[in-house]
Amino acid sequence: MGFPPYAPAGAALAAVLAVGALATLPGCSGDRPEPAPPQVRTAVNICTDLVAYWVKEALAGSRWAGLDWEQKGLSNEQLAIHDEVLASARAEERSEGREAAEAFTDRETRRRCASANGATGSSENWTLRTRTARNAP
Repeated sequence: MGFPPYAPAGAALAAVLAVGALATLPGCSGDRPEPAPPQVRTAVNICTDLVAYWVKEALAGSRWAGLDWEQKGLSNEQLAIHDEVLASARAEERSEGREAAEAFTDRETRRRCASANGATGSSENWTLRTRTARNAP
């Protein structure tokens, strides 16, 4: 009864391999990984991501695509870009397919958001309503 003569060596080998495998995991070897540099979020990047997302949701027929511009977090300028890109993307989808329409959406949204410097001009109507409400008796 007992262990065969090679059992302790096998157990030792298994332990060494396990420790070696664990040492390769991030944070286990004692070496600290370099932190990723923070992503710079510019107004153009935010505009592009936001508008392209909602255009693609509309192309997909998502139930959330029917939210209004405020619920989507769009400025008035971004809504105008959204509506124009969506109309063109739908035409692209009819002629070239969904994948081409989504690629068009990414390119055209980036171009328009960059041209409008992020299209952050927002709701003059909201500002006017707020001022009027404050001054009302």
